Amino acid sequence: MAYFSSEYECKLDAKGRIVLPSRIKANLPEGNGNTIVITRGFEPCLVLYPQIEWQKVFSKVSGLNEFNEEFRNFQRNFFRGNTEAELDNNGRFLVPKPMLKHAQLEKDAIVVGMGNRIEIWNPDLYNNFLISDQKEFSKLAEKYLGDNKNAE
Repeated sequence: MAYFSSEYECKLDAKGRIVLPSRIKANLPEGNGNTIVITRGFEPCLVLYPQIEWQKVFSKVSGLNEFNEEFRNFQRNFFRGNTEAELDNNGRFLVPKPMLKHAQLEKDAIVVGMGNRIEIWNPDLYNNFLISDQKEFSKLAEKYLGDNKNAE
């Protein structure tokens, strides 16, 4: 299983290529480590999956009942524009223009390790999606990770 964490400031070159930070690249799985899948995020960002993690997501989404209109609509929107990218020897890959537009990426980017996947954000947009109130963050941690036996 791949594991990615932390935030990294990166730059896109004039051709729309980005270099994955060395710590991110080092955590790509052996074997298909030079191939990643790029998808549009639900928020205005890009999501990168190593092949092994993408297969898990792909199985879930493609396993939905194709005879259900809502499932088909979700699959259509989820799979549209996904692309495989090969990392070159420097850990660099080309981001397709429609994806650059979706994430509003121009020169600067924030690469964020999200456990089994990587997100790429426009730095200004990324800050809008972060929780700035530490009490709110603490409440979410308690809600999702706290021991419910002690909550009375």
